[in-house]
Amino acid sequence: MIKKYTCQNGARIVLENIPTVRSVAIGVWIKTGSRHESPELNGISHFLEHMFFKGTANRNAREIAESFDSIGGQVNAFTSKEYTCYYAKVLDNHAGMALEILSDMFFNSTFDEEELKKEKNVVLEEIKMYEDTPDDIVHDLLSQAVYGTHPLGFPILGTEETLNTFNSDSLKKYVHEMYTPDKVVISIAGNVNESFIKEVESYFGSYQGGNGRAELVKPVFHQNKLSRKKETEQAHLCLGFEGLQIGHKDVYSLIVLNNILGGSMSSRLFQEVREQRGLAYSVYSYHSGYQDSGLVTIYGGTGAGQLDSLYETIQETLGTLKREGITEKELHNSKEQLKGSLMLSLESTNSRMSRNGKNELLLEKHKSLDEIVEIIDEVTEESVNSLANQIFTDSYSSSLISPLEGWKE
Repeated sequence: MIKKYTCQNGARIVLENIPTVRSVAIGVWIKTGSRHESPELNGISHFLEHMFFKGTANRNAREIAESFDSIGGQVNAFTSKEYTCYYAKVLDNHAGMALEILSDMFFNSTFDEEELKKEKNVVLEEIKMYEDTPDDIVHDLLSQAVYGTHPLGFPILGTEETLNTFNSDSLKKYVHEMYTPDKVVISIAGNVNESFIKEVESYFGSYQGGNGRAELVKPVFHQNKLSRKKETEQAHLCLGFEGLQIGHKDVYSLIVLNNILGGSMSSRLFQEVREQRGLAYSVYSYHSGYQDSGLVTIYGGTGAGQLDSLYETIQETLGTLKREGITEKELHNSKEQLKGSLMLSLESTNSRMSRNGKNELLLEKHKSLDEIVEIIDEVTEESVNSLANQIFTDSYSSSLISPLEGWKE
């Protein structure tokens, strides 16, 4: 059972007590990511995520790391396009200590100039590492193709140019403006009872923030092609189709559709591209849901000489899917697979904390397991087929990273 509590300042706390485990996961979720940045500040959400580990008024960077190591806990963070999360997983008897350290990082980080200099270099190396991973960058390139100059098209890591402009003052200003209580959710899952909510409130329940930023601008889906020549062994191709926003009534039909198309080893793309034709080692599809839009991506990597064959096979697979629809067996298997992965994920306190935190932050509501299973069971062949024809049209974008130039669809 999920307990939800809103503090006086607007910060929200969600707690799921799981008495059968000995661990507790605590996540501080903030509704700000690369999407909320201006072009000049691109990458600041991600850089802040790094800097929160670099020392507070009470602990230096080493002491933060040692605090968690000394209790056998884990601490980490990540940034996405629409949110940032700092989280820890510890034994239940160390929950109070984990909460205190996370709040110390959140409120008392010093953003020391010496640490800033070092960490800029670390993030620069992260950007270079990303550049050396073409099967990653091709997805960023697709976001650029689809969203153009809209912030959803920005890279989460930012660029070397923007990174070099950040300083202690700009970080503090961004935190003051964007880490406001109304955008913060503290999610806890594990062996803690409801009294822990009061403990969380004592840290997060009374602080105030700045004015934040104007409302989000809904992106326009562009039909576009972007390609980059790069000395790689493989050509990396992405196709992007307009998807559904998070919380859309048809989102479970889309999850079922994606599963059948390219979300598993028995999916049509995997079977056709890899198993039948041996064209790729890696081929898959996925859906990214945002607050007001969505993107369905198909990815495949193959030798540059086989790129045309890969592209044609993907298009043939989509054509057959739209023309003939899915089978009853595919529908049944996909639903069971979804229910299975949902149940298995509930065995981890981390994934429960993430699920609850994200749901509260973006949807402000929580469905029970039974409700989700019921929604999955209600997905029909008709709803999936209708969605396939609605999404997989000729209005798509593509991105390509290849050692050869001049490939034309």
